[in-house]
Amino acid sequence: MTITQLYYVLAVAEHQNFTKAAEKCFVTQPTLSMQIQKLEDQLDVQIFDRTKKPIELTEIGKKIVHQAKNIVNEADRIKDIVDQQKGFIGGEFRLGIIPTIMPTLLPMFLKTFIKRYPKVKLKIEELTTDEIIQRINDGHLDAAIAATPLENESIKERPLYYEPFVSYIPKGHRLHDNKKIDVSELEIEDMLLLEDGHCFRDGVINLCKSFKKHDEDNFQLESGSIEMLVKLSNEGLGMTLLPYLHTLDIKEAEKNNLHHFNDPIPAREVSIIYHKSELKMQIIEALHSVISGIIRGAIAFQNVNIISPLAK
Repeated sequence: MTITQLYYVLAVAEHQNFTKAAEKCFVTQPTLSMQIQKLEDQLDVQIFDRTKKPIELTEIGKKIVHQAKNIVNEADRIKDIVDQQKGFIGGEFRLGIIPTIMPTLLPMFLKTFIKRYPKVKLKIEELTTDEIIQRINDGHLDAAIAATPLENESIKERPLYYEPFVSYIPKGHRLHDNKKIDVSELEIEDMLLLEDGHCFRDGVINLCKSFKKHDEDNFQLESGSIEMLVKLSNEGLGMTLLPYLHTLDIKEAEKNNLHHFNDPIPAREVSIIYHKSELKMQIIEALHSVISGIIRGAIAFQNVNIISPLAK
């Protein structure tokens, strides 16, 4: 039994196809198939049911794959230990970022990070929170940046910053003339929301729920992007809430529509998250240092009283 054979088994288990698994492992399909067959012969078991389409794990195969993940992770940890001992910060690092954070945060830190750590090859994907959790648990992401808390026992959370919410209220709206507003003044019925699946949407709904009962099904107008929410609001279709960093790019003519909250200011906790058994901690530490350092200067709300609508 070799580590390489276990890598091949995990690839087939993931893709449920020998050809795709071989491409993933950068070997020919006959080579991969032969190595897996040798492992099955050595163990005297069948790991995959090749009669099924797509290929499925046998019952013993499921147990073998579970253990193979542990063995492969521990093998990878040896290289990680050596890298940390040498002070090496480099290699491929797969990072997920949720859609309501990606467009504002990425331009702020990416150039600085690449310049400071040129040996790190970042592979960045925009994913929903549910997709991120699944990929971290499956070992397909090294870390992610998302709104927390998630309360997932397999995932560790390390806060990067707290981003206040700012209300965007168009002219003619009942709250437009208020210099600042209270959370208790929010009405879900005239609130423009992101589509289902965005944690920012959940935060806004929880914020309104904390003060008033409402029937969420009464509200129908939703959008897939924060930029579209602003456009819909400008058409007089309601108000919306924006994460603070999104307000930095608001057009000059629209800035009069921005209204801050009275204390306690609603805000979301943004963290770098990773699996509890994650290996590449030196890169996670580097990301945390760069991002938190840059954001500290961009968000001047460190000393105000804030509340998190995502917290339970």
